[in-house]
Amino acid sequence: MDDYNQNNINQFPENPNNNGNQENYGYNRPEYSFWAEKVSGPPIYDYHQYQNNPQPEQVNKKKSPGRRFIAFLFKAAVFGIISGMAFVGVGYLYGRLNPDALINKESYILGSTNDEILSEAKLKVGSTEHGTVSNISESSVMKVAEETMPSIVSITSISTNTDIWFGMEYPSEGSGSGIIVGKDEKELLIATNNHVVDGTDKITVTFIDDSQVDAVIKGTDSMADLAVIAVDLADVDQTTIDAIKIAKIGNSDDIKVGEMTIAIGNAMGYGQSLTVGYVSAKDRKIEVSDSGRYTTMVLLQTDAAINPGNSGGALLNINGEVIGINTVKFADYKIEGMGYAIPISRAIPIINELMSREILKPEEQGFLGVGPQDVTEEVSDMFGIPIGVYISTVVEGSAADKAGLQVGDVIQYINDVEITSGIQLRELISSIRVGTDIEIVYMRHINGDYKKQTVTVTLGARE
Repeated sequence: MDDYNQNNINQFPENPNNNGNQENYGYNRPEYSFWAEKVSGPPIYDYHQYQNNPQPEQVNKKKSPGRRFIAFLFKAAVFGIISGMAFVGVGYLYGRLNPDALINKESYILGSTNDEILSEAKLKVGSTEHGTVSNISESSVMKVAEETMPSIVSITSISTNTDIWFGMEYPSEGSGSGIIVGKDEKELLIATNNHVVDGTDKITVTFIDDSQVDAVIKGTDSMADLAVIAVDLADVDQTTIDAIKIAKIGNSDDIKVGEMTIAIGNAMGYGQSLTVGYVSAKDRKIEVSDSGRYTTMVLLQTDAAINPGNSGGALLNINGEVIGINTVKFADYKIEGMGYAIPISRAIPIINELMSREILKPEEQGFLGVGPQDVTEEVSDMFGIPIGVYISTVVEGSAADKAGLQVGDVIQYINDVEITSGIQLRELISSIRVGTDIEIVYMRHINGDYKKQTVTVTLGARE
């Protein structure tokens, strides 16, 4: 673009016949274009030329429109007759040269006028076999939308923020999405992202029929960015209960790159919307920033549009099964079509645990009695320690001490839930009632190598 700018527009060579008068050269004339030279029309009569050589009768001597139209029709008819005769003649000549072709009714590509070549190397056209390309029809996507949208909800949250300059508190509204994953006699359970409901004062759920009900947080896992909220069934009308569905859960381990994905969620807080894309990649390790803290998450990448408000919504396969929970989008002006979802196979154990949590008072919450320290991938690579939560201290007489846990052990699982951070460990333990038995899978350094160990721990009370 540097070769064409405003400074170069008037850089024309001087016209030797202009005598310094630039009025008729390069300033008041239209810009030259290729299409202009193809425009047909009558010859232009030059008034200045007529003054020197007046021949108006020659300039204005032209055919009438009717005569030009008749001449055009005559030429077209002659061309059609000649073309038809040539086509028939070529067909007749080819039939005489290749009588077998007329009998077998085969088609050939005529690549040469040499009779010997035609007889020895015939290029058969024949009939084309149908391919086996399988396309996903628009009706399939519409069917998924019709069957799945009743299991997706819109979430509106109200939180209180404080002005950093004046210290005044003011309400702030956020939006997100959720997936109906369970129902019992008392509650309707909805899975979403932790960042959708974290720090909120009030949560409102909007169902497919536009009815709204308040919800409470059942349990959260900030490191996995998962949460389960609960709606009291007594607050839900029967017509709404009849309209909603529990989502079908798929298996994200079985999906392949290139499979179609369908994202449904409360994009921009406008209500449910649907976008379509494909699985771009599996097992993407993404560093997600949350309040200055970076967490590495293993996510599923898709090019289906995921926007603010889609968080917590469903990423579906073409069978209408949930294969992921939409969580983040790569935000950069250079990037387009890079959205991420938590693989459902990784999320389900956590969701199941969150669904079963009780809302406990502080004195009812369990206590393990360890000082946790995160073992990230970088720490693991540097020191050769398994990924998990490293026990840096053990409180004497605590549940951990009684179960035989030691400094240096690395906790990896509690009740089949993968543990990757100290925050996650504390949230999980405090959600379990005092006196409950839990199963802990940990790694212990024995004879120069880490070996897997399992122990049952009875949680104590915080003193």
